[in-house]
Amino acid sequence: MATDPTTSALAEREPIGVIGCGWVGLVTAACFAELGHDVHCRDIVPEKIESLARGEVPIFEPRLAELLERGRERLSFTTELAPVLERARLLFCAVDTPPTHSGDADLSRVERVVDEIGESSDHALVMKSTVPVGTGRAIARRREGLGYVSNPEFLKEGSAVDDFMGPDRVVVGAEESASAFAERVAAVYQPLGAPIVRTDVASAEMIKLASNAFLATKISFINEIANVSEELGADVTEVARGMGLDERIGPKFLQAGIGYGGSCFPKDVSALKQLAGNSGYHFQLLTAVIEVNELQKRRTVGKLKKHLGSLVGREIALLGVAFKPHTDDVREATSLVLAARLVGEGANVRAYDPVAGAHARELLPGAHVSGSALEALDGADGAVLVTEWPEFRELDWAGEVRERMASPLIVDGRNFLDGHALAEAGFSYEGVGRPRGALGAPSPA
Repeated sequence: MATDPTTSALAEREPIGVIGCGWVGLVTAACFAELGHDVHCRDIVPEKIESLARGEVPIFEPRLAELLERGRERLSFTTELAPVLERARLLFCAVDTPPTHSGDADLSRVERVVDEIGESSDHALVMKSTVPVGTGRAIARRREGLGYVSNPEFLKEGSAVDDFMGPDRVVVGAEESASAFAERVAAVYQPLGAPIVRTDVASAEMIKLASNAFLATKISFINEIANVSEELGADVTEVARGMGLDERIGPKFLQAGIGYGGSCFPKDVSALKQLAGNSGYHFQLLTAVIEVNELQKRRTVGKLKKHLGSLVGREIALLGVAFKPHTDDVREATSLVLAARLVGEGANVRAYDPVAGAHARELLPGAHVSGSALEALDGADGAVLVTEWPEFRELDWAGEVRERMASPLIVDGRNFLDGHALAEAGFSYEGVGRPRGALGAPSPA
């Protein structure tokens, strides 16, 4: 595997095709347009294409709408693949690969794209979608003339544009037969100045799965440390700060909380575990990572019951629905598990999120979606901070919130609030991995 800081030559303003206008596809299209490329986007959902053609952005992602507007003259949107094939030779595939009931990835959308492209030797399918190791080789066997390049994305929701424009690395995987296409893919990224990791297809596919699995492992590890810290009287925020100063460990993904969620970590961890199992290997570590993540969400319910006893008829406010701040994505969000568990315990759940409210109405059966944080907190017997939206820190906790709540109990699932200030205001405060004497806001990483 070679890591090269540059490629041989700057790409001419190469026309680019993007297949799939979801979150990854739109960020990819907008950023390539920002770099000066003409980008031709295709999606099979007519309503999505029509709204994009009108300049409407169907998802919430910081800076994305701005880039799409600025690049409108370089962007086109269609439901047909033919005009994309005519205008572009590099086809970035960003269609969904959701898990099936067996835990394997559903590659039906990828396969449809491959079938539509056919036997063309003038095009390269550049795979942005997360696929199992071996997918690229299987496609290459089916379509010998089609160039295939693995180019996994490493974008974080809420900072995807910045991640694309300032990546830690760009991975380009290709076999010898597609080396010319791989050079062209590497060249379009050269203006970003990031290291280009050139490798084979299978290794590129594994890099994506292994990276996300490692980060999820790091989260589950610090959550286990948090749980032990609660029992032993240590403060996990101090523990994480001390650990993170070790350059071998680093501070990122060491924030204890109520578990990871979203469209990537749960899916990719399960996919790698399933892939290992299919090959005959039991990935015991990932089994534990998944188990810890599920248990972490349920510990929150236990903290509420510790203070309130039975939750039957209790009014519980969930502050935050999205799986993380600065996104409207609720896929695999902790809030979904918490709401379902609380409803199952007989509680009346009110949920509020500044961006993901519309999605919450569809996915939180049995819960009331409030129009504001104060509405959700009005008359609440307890509140759980699920998503660390900045506006939750700015609430008048000591004044209006304290007066509105029936019982001043807050379970801070992200160690986001100032526990000392809340305690002084008369709240019962529960953080994650923090003893009763350590109620301050978390130390900065």
